[in-house]
Formats: sequence, structure tokens, C-alpha cells
Amino acid sequence: MGKNLNIEDLTNELGELAPKGYFVGLHIRFAAPLMTFQTYPQAWTDHYTQHAYALRDPLIAWGISRTGATRWSDIDIPDPFDIMAEARKFGLVYGVSISCGPMTSRTVAGIARADREFTDEEIAELSGIILRLHTETEPPDNLTGAEIEALKVVGSGERYAAGAARLGISESALKARLTSARRKLFARTSAEAIQRAKDYRLI
Repeated sequence: MGKNLNIEDLTNELGELAPKGYFVGLHIRFAAPLMTFQTYPQAWTDHYTQHAYALRDPLIAWGISRTGATRWSDIDIPDPFDIMAEARKFGLVYGVSISCGPMTSRTVAGIARADREFTDEEIAELSGIILRLHTETEPPDNLTGAEIEALKVVGSGERYAAGAARLGISESALKARLTSARRKLFARTSAEAIQRAKDYRLI
């Protein structure tokens, strides 16, 4: 549970510094993040999704094209759909974008507030949190063959008893392998662990 607790602590820290919420897309690969955390106002999230802004968002384009941190007011990417103006209507007036990691596993974050620009000190602190989140959520390279087998058998739709029989182990042994895999994949459920293992291309 160590990683889960670290991630929760980091997202709590992030929340305290983001009065109007945040979005973090971790380890973006093949145009999709392996994991996301988001606390922007629900009305904005719904509006953003309904209009498919992710495909046209200058903040995402900035984060994919470079690493570092910048205030939204300094982003020089064209915004032909006026997404930033739309965001301001929902209280996301000031913000900072942060990007880290290699192009093959990029993490991009946006943190917002309504009242003022973020200070240099706040941006440095936020950058540290995002970098730590990026590091904490690195895909694991320590799943055992037995844990991968357990995820595969349950992911194929087998019930625990049938899956255990298929692997020639007890049901409790299968559950122990799944528990261990969930911990390493920082997943709360077996279904989440299976999906994450697929995302990481481990199964």
C-alpha cells in the first residue's frame, strides 16, 4: 500500500495548492495517459468533454511539445477554439502547466485558481509534486510471472475457483497473487489492476 499512500499524499498536497482544481495525465503513451487525477469543477469537466477539447487544448499541446513549467498567461500556442476563454467562464482564470518525462511517457498537468497568478515559489513547489507523482506512478518492472498469470486468468473472465484450478493452485494462492499484483500496480481492485497491467502492456 506504500505507493497508494504516497500518491494520495501527493494529490492531497496538490489539491491544497489548487483552489480551482487540477488535472494530471500521467505517463501519456499513444495519445492516452496511463492514469489521471482531476479535481476541476464538474461543470467545466462536462463542458470540456462534451466539446472534445482534449484534442485541441493548447495546454495539452504545450505539455506534449516541451517540458518544464509555465503560467497559462505565458503559453504561446494558438487557441483557435478559445478554450482558455471558455475555461475562465468556469473560474479557471489563472493557472500553470507542468510537463515532465520523456516523449514516450510524458506527464502533463494543469493547476488552476481564480484570484491571481501563481508565484514562482508556488510553481516550483507544484513542479516538485508533479515530478514526484510521475516517479511514483512509473510502470512496475517487478511483477512476477505468477502474478502476471493470475491477472491474465482472472482477466480472461474466469472466476477465482476456476482460475485457480486452471493454474493448478489453491484459490487462496490465486487471491494472494492478485493482492500482490494490485499493490505493485497501485490498484484498488483486481479489475483496475488488470486494466492497468494491460495499459502497461504487461499482459
